[in-house]
Amino acid sequence: MRTIQQRLDDILPKLMNPDFMKKNGLANEDNYYIFQYIPEYEMLVRDHIAYLKQRINDDHNISFNVTEFDLYEIILSVLGKKGYLAKNFEMEQRYGSEKVYKATSHTLRLTQDDDQVIKYIREHVQSGNIIFITGVGKAFPLIRSHMILNNLFHATDHTPVILFFPGNYDGQELNLFNALKDDNYYRAFPLVAD
Repeated sequence: MRTIQQRLDDILPKLMNPDFMKKNGLANEDNYYIFQYIPEYEMLVRDHIAYLKQRINDDHNISFNVTEFDLYEIILSVLGKKGYLAKNFEMEQRYGSEKVYKATSHTLRLTQDDDQVIKYIREHVQSGNIIFITGVGKAFPLIRSHMILNNLFHATDHTPVILFFPGNYDGQELNLFNALKDDNYYRAFPLVAD
């Protein structure tokens, strides 16, 4: 088994390969990738994501940029713009977390036609960029990884998407934190070998 550092070091060469921006698979599926990692490596992965973004986005010889979407930060942004963030804190103190969870889920409209997370991504992504989806663990249980992946095609225009996933993905199931079964998802490829 390869170390986390070896796997992280393989990301940049993978992204720089000209074939990476092309679609994959026999049916020309969207190019969705998952970089799975042991949750204890969260801070190491975050640091490497910051390095990759700076390395790629600051190099004018590279024909694409990386746009990171932290799911937790998107939740805060949507709630803040709607004026609900302070109200959520008050609601949690009065009624508990379950009430806030339901109210926030309703506000985000997840999996609906006007899904606010997908809308946020659509409004902030540029064609030809690579999308990094982060904050999966921080956004749980409000946002489930499979829901984002299943609905992201509405926003990405075939842009490569990499989900950084603190858990295990075996090509069929997402297991968040190696403990919580998220759901089945079959369309993503492992970004680098384990």
